[in-house]
Amino acid sequence: QVQLVESGGGLVQPGGSLRVSCAASGIIFSDYTMGWFRQAPGKQRELVTTRTSGGSTNYADSVKGRFTISGDNAKNTVYLQMNSLKPEDTAVYYCTAYRDYDGRRYWGQGTQVTVSS
Repeated sequence: QVQLVESGGGLVQPGGSLRVSCAASGIIFSDYTMGWFRQAPGKQRELVTTRTSGGSTNYADSVKGRFTISGDNAKNTVYLQMNSLKPEDTAVYYCTAYRDYDGRRYWGQGTQVTVSS
């Protein structure tokens, strides 16, 4: 059974930092591009960042220079380090695993990140 388990969300003040993690099980981690989406209230889910198993990364313009995705292939875990957080970063953050050759995608349950003073 595939599981993506996020952790590390919470409440942080504007300008602060937070790191969320996603531990994957039940998949061959190296077969998947890992990433993070987010969904704010009343808005569509949007792509934040992706990381291939080889370490190539991609970021949404809104988070470039502030967010960093990293991974530990030995632990089947991907991390999202979020710095200089803004109130508009408030959302539920979802971990995703995507396999290119057949389009299979898995989702985590989401973790709430709230940026507020």
